[in-house]
Amino acid sequence: MAKSAVEKLRTPQQAKIVQPLPPRVAHWGPPGASMVIPAPAEVDALVARIPKGKLATLGTLRQSLAAQHGATIACPVTTGIFMGLVARAAEEREMMGAKRVTPWWRVLKSDGQLNPRMPGGLAEHRRRLEAEGFAVVKAGRSGLMVEGFEQRLARL
Repeated sequence: MAKSAVEKLRTPQQAKIVQPLPPRVAHWGPPGASMVIPAPAEVDALVARIPKGKLATLGTLRQSLAAQHGATIACPVTTGIFMGLVARAAEEREMMGAKRVTPWWRVLKSDGQLNPRMPGGLAEHRRRLEAEGFAVVKAGRSGLMVEGFEQRLARL
C-alpha cells in the first residue's frame, strides 16, 4: 500500500549536501558550488513559517534552505517535489478535520504565478489566496499571478 503524504512527511530524512555539483547539473551554480537536497520536513517547516498576509516563491524557499545549510543553492527539483508533498499533506490533514495546516497556498512559482499542480489546481490556489486578501490577476495566456507579489514576500 502506498504511503500517504502525511506519512511521507513524517518519515525521518536528513538533508544532503552535494559538492561538487554533478556534471549534469553543474550549470545550476557557479564553479565549486554546493547544493543542499532538503528533507521534506524542512520544506514543510519553512512553509509553516510564512505568516498570513505574506508570500514566498519557490526561489525564496530555495534561498532560505541553501542559507540554512551553508550551501550555494538548494536543489530546484527536490524542493518543488517536496512543496507538492507539503500541499498534499495539508490537504490530507484538512480531510481528517485539522483546522490549521501548513499554508501551501502562500507559495508561488518563482515568477509569482500560481501553481496548477497544487491540490485543486489554479482554482483552489486562487480561492485560498483571495480569501486572505491577495489580488490574483491573469498572467500570460492561461496563468494567474498575485498582483505585486514582490512587495509581499516574507523574510524566511
